Amino acid sequence: MSEKSYTRAFGENARKRHSHKTDRGKVIDFVVQLEVNVGGIWKPVIRYDCAHDFAHADRYNISGEVVKEKLHLSYGESLTLADEDINSNWEYYTERFLRGEYP
Repeated sequence: MSEKSYTRAFGENARKRHSHKTDRGKVIDFVVQLEVNVGGIWKPVIRYDCAHDFAHADRYNISGEVVKEKLHLSYGESLTLADEDINSNWEYYTERFLRGEYP
């Protein structure tokens, strides 16, 4: 089994946390999360993961309320989507989050 984890800064107050595990080249677990620093506290904005045994995205507003969206993709496809989505849209998601909206 192989494991990879890293944190990538986006500007001063945003970051992506990425973690995944593979077994024989197949993704068996993953979490990719965009976080924004609000008043010294890192808050989740959007998180892609496979908790509860299915791939999904959790979208948060600044109050901490969450909307869950099931992804009808494999774990590997979901991991790729998560990285690409957050890398491309982190600024937009951050702006919406800070306005109190869901990303």
